[in-house]
Amino acid sequence: MDDLVRPDRYPRSSRYDPAWLLDLDMGPNPLWLLEDLARDLDLRPGMRILDLGSGKGATSVFLAREYGAQVVAADWWIAPEEAQAVFDEAGVGDRVTAVRAEAHALPFEDEGFDAVVSVDAFEYFGTADGYLPYLLRFLRPDGQLGVATPALTREVRELGAIPPHIKAVVGWEAIAWHTAEWWRFQWEITELVEVTSARLQDDTWQDWLLWARAGAEHRPGSGEANQAVVDMLTTDAGKHLSFALVTARKT
Repeated sequence: MDDLVRPDRYPRSSRYDPAWLLDLDMGPNPLWLLEDLARDLDLRPGMRILDLGSGKGATSVFLAREYGAQVVAADWWIAPEEAQAVFDEAGVGDRVTAVRAEAHALPFEDEGFDAVVSVDAFEYFGTADGYLPYLLRFLRPDGQLGVATPALTREVRELGAIPPHIKAVVGWEAIAWHTAEWWRFQWEITELVEVTSARLQDDTWQDWLLWARAGAEHRPGSGEANQAVVDMLTTDAGKHLSFALVTARKT
C-alpha cells in the first residue's frame, strides 16, 4: 500500500490514508483520477458541485477538502446514510450531502450547480446521444463538466472486437470504454458545450496496476478478482487500456 502514496505525481491525494481509500474502493485510484482531472477544471471555494456516481464518497470528501466546494454526492447503489457517515467522519459532513439518485432521473433544480464531476461512473450512463443535453439542464450557464472514465486507445468498432484479455475480465462493458476523441466529438457535435480538454491519462494502466495490487494486499479475500485485473493490465501493458479525462464548459 505504500506505493499508493506518490507526492511527486499526486501531491493532494498523497495526503490521504491508503487504507481509508481502499476501504471505500468501488473502482481504481479515484483520487488520482480526480486530482489529474481537476487540473483541467477551474474549481473554486464555495462552488456547488454535483459528484455524479460518487460511490462510497472518497471523491466527494476530496472535492470538499481540497477545493472548498459544497458537494452533492449522488449515487444509485450506495445508501445515503452510509455515504453520509463517511462524510461526517471525514469532517466534511457540513459541506457534503449524500443523495440516492438514478442518473437519468436526477432530483435537482435546473441550473443548480456550478460544476458536475464524475469519476469512474460516466461509462455506465453517459454514453447515450441524449444524455449530455439532459445533464446540462442542471448546470448554470458557463458551468463546468469533468469526467474521468475508462477508455480504450482505439474504438472497439475500429478493433473489430473487444481484445480477449479485456473481455475475459469486463465482458461487453468494454464497448462503452471510448477514446478521448470519441468523447470530444460526442460532446462538441451538440454545440451545447465547449470542450476544454479531452485526453488519455498518461500511464493509466500502471496506476491501475498499483491499485489492484494494493487492493489484493488490503483485502486478502479479494485476491482472485484482483489477480484477474492484474493479469489483464500486465497483458495489455498500455496497448489498449487507459482512462479518458474530458472537461467542458456549458455554452
